Amino acid sequence: MGIKEETFYEGGPHIGDLIINILLGFTVICIPLTVGAIVRALWLRYRITTRRISVTGGWMGRDRTDIIYSEIVNVVKVARGIGLWGDMVVTLRDGSRLELRALPRFREIYDYINEKVAARTGKPAGGSPNR
Repeated sequence: MGIKEETFYEGGPHIGDLIINILLGFTVICIPLTVGAIVRALWLRYRITTRRISVTGGWMGRDRTDIIYSEIVNVVKVARGIGLWGDMVVTLRDGSRLELRALPRFREIYDYINEKVAARTGKPAGGSPNR
């Protein structure tokens, strides 16, 4: 039929995000951040393949978003947790954005996504080359 879809990365957010936010939760002010980190750790899953980026999340993991590389126009990454994990924002052709939070191996994933976007569109999607 076509090219077989191979998985480059599949998993949840970096465990360090959960640990840091649980520690911050002991200071009552940061409890909302802690709750957010727990929800991400329980139900957020990323799957990056040769054909698409899939994000499953929301309450009880009921929401799923799939995007194909030819729809991506820009990707921006930001290091978090002393560079052990990072956040990424993927901007699509229609102007909508998909946020990928607390990604482990985010530099590798960023390079992989840029490589796939360049192969599909002829131009790289990188928005933050020095980070």
